[in-house]
Amino acid sequence: MHIKLASLFLLFLSLSIYTNAQLPNYDIEIVTCVESLVPNGLGRSRMFSTTVDVNYLDFTSKQTADKKDRNKSDRKDIRLKDYEETKLLNLYNEGGIRFQNVASNDALVTSKINDMLSQGWELFFVESGVESKMISVSVKKELLKMGIKLLLDDDSKNDNKDDPNGLFLTRYYFRKTLD
Repeated sequence: MHIKLASLFLLFLSLSIYTNAQLPNYDIEIVTCVESLVPNGLGRSRMFSTTVDVNYLDFTSKQTADKKDRNKSDRKDIRLKDYEETKLLNLYNEGGIRFQNVASNDALVTSKINDMLSQGWELFFVESGVESKMISVSVKKELLKMGIKLLLDDDSKNDNKDDPNGLFLTRYYFRKTLD
């Protein structure tokens, strides 16, 4: 009986070790698109990806109940100077949504995604968001027609009601299995 239990235990232990050995290790890349909703061509729209490896621990401090040191990382040391930047067109101008600009941006982003896929990267997650204190109702309706969901209510304060600034941000998460 003890031999059977020991054998069963060893079998489960072996399966556990085998399963953990089979878990893939990934390298992760993030491509970020920032598309401006600022009218009159005043906004800046870009697609970014990093070209250097960074260790977050170099800029991390550990807080405890006994140790209340603040993180003294210098912003200039954190700020990357090596990255890839692709110019995109603004989504919005004086006349409203520029659909040619949307199509052009889609073509550029598609080109980047296809290039990443051809290099063995797998697109595994996409996340989008909009930031704006106030976007006019006509802009919101146009974005809704395009399938971009926004709240049609504007809950900003009255002093911000004429603020035309806004950003549409999309992050594309890629992974590649490490050998």
